[in-house]
Amino acid sequence: MSSLFVPATPPPASAPPTPLSEPYLFRIRDLIYQVSGILLTENKFYYLTDRCSKRTAALEIPTLAAYFDLLNSRTCGEMELQLLLNEITIGETCFFRNQPQLDALRGTVLPAVIAAKQHFGYKRINIWSAGCSTGEEPYTLAMMLLNESQGLLRGWSFEIAATDLNERSLTRAREGVFSDYALRNIPAQFKEKYMRPRGEAFRVTDEVKNCVKFSKLNLRDDSRMVFMKGLDVIFCCNVLIYFGAQPKRRVIQHFYNNLLPGGFLFLGHSESLFGLNDDFKLLHFPQATGYQKPPRKPI
Repeated sequence: MSSLFVPATPPPASAPPTPLSEPYLFRIRDLIYQVSGILLTENKFYYLTDRCSKRTAALEIPTLAAYFDLLNSRTCGEMELQLLLNEITIGETCFFRNQPQLDALRGTVLPAVIAAKQHFGYKRINIWSAGCSTGEEPYTLAMMLLNESQGLLRGWSFEIAATDLNERSLTRAREGVFSDYALRNIPAQFKEKYMRPRGEAFRVTDEVKNCVKFSKLNLRDDSRMVFMKGLDVIFCCNVLIYFGAQPKRRVIQHFYNNLLPGGFLFLGHSESLFGLNDDFKLLHFPQATGYQKPPRKPI
């Protein structure tokens, strides 16, 4: 449901050739990788060139060499790098994007979490939407949990942590206003119950918004990642496909550490942990897969 972002399609045939001979394009690419873990391979340099050109035009900077110097400056380098990352990490998603995952959450995952936690008398569920883009995924999860509040989750509380690297996406997510196109997959009963017309768009209800806590988080920031503790379920869909192998392993290890024993992880439908992590157990659901951290061994 979430997306990160860098388009995988090649440039149109009419696009000018990518200047692979430009050394500062490689340096900017490496800086982005170092900071965010996002690896822009050479077949995506057309996109990096376009995003850098947009920023250099806005700043009236004549060359990539001068722009690279700005990105490394002490005075405003960090701020400009964030603006560049905002341009690169552009998400496109929608509500109820991966129904088989949602069915697995409702039919298998939530009952398993409830059964495990009932033994401790702790009736709270914590879910993390990592790489939440403009908010469609966490709001979808909030609607689903609210819809179960008088049934499966009667007497339970829950919170959804939603994080992203892109500040502009987070601003839009917090506003909670979406076009009808973003709602193209939402079931009619959910749209009627949890969305309100706002001009030609729709706004999520306050009841839904109050279930989600948005914050900026770079998945490469180890000092922040270690504090994402006590989680029952993590959704990180279509985000890590743009990461290099080593940053991806590091993030997956954080996910493992942050999940409670027996907790669940969902990735995008084309993603897997093969060759990255052997600690999770692979789970097969109807038309979907997931991963589980092994439960505590009985004493």
